[in-house]
Amino acid sequence: MSQPLMPHATASWLVDNSALSFEQIAAFCGLHILEVQAIADDMAATKLTGRDPIRAGELSQAEIDKGQADPDYRLVMLKGPDQVRRTKGPRYTPVSKRQDKPDGISWIIRNHPEVTDGQIGKLIGTTRDTISKIRDRSHWNIANITPKDPVTLGLCSQRELDALVAKAAKAAGIEAPTDTRLDGDRSALIEELRAQREAAANAPEGAAPLLPGGIVDPFKRRD
Repeated sequence: MSQPLMPHATASWLVDNSALSFEQIAAFCGLHILEVQAIADDMAATKLTGRDPIRAGELSQAEIDKGQADPDYRLVMLKGPDQVRRTKGPRYTPVSKRQDKPDGISWIIRNHPEVTDGQIGKLIGTTRDTISKIRDRSHWNIANITPKDPVTLGLCSQRELDALVAKAAKAAGIEAPTDTRLDGDRSALIEELRAQREAAANAPEGAAPLLPGGIVDPFKRRD
């Protein structure tokens, strides 16, 4: 069932402006009856500004009258609240991470100069002006900006960053850089898997399979 856009404020208005029961208000607003009781007692929502559901187009006076006449009646919403969707504009970044943006921008500028300001803006969610000031070191806080990988900062995913770098490199006519940070671990894993295959091939018939590290897999049956 649809709920009002601002359930607590709507409940406050209904408490003050109708004779509906707490059960009816709670059911309509999607709240617990104790929350409505607290609102009525000014415990949980002291001085809470009420929101008129009639003016909001979510409820009619006739519907309220039906509810007031029958305590067992459950109010029916006229329409659900309009959903607001972001269709344009910079990428949204949580407030807690916004202070990390300059560090992430600086890292991209230093490590991937082929990436344009427009591409950085879409990836990080910032303006061209901010990027330009960091690039020419005229940013007001440039002394405290330290280049940091935007992935580790949580500003974007590794896949998004890799795709952006590859696209920028292609547009610039250069070869996209290869991430070699895990090469050592990857090589070690390949060697370990190869050794396991060889051990399995040379093992006596009926021997139990081994897990990484030479541990016998207790869930595999011997043939």
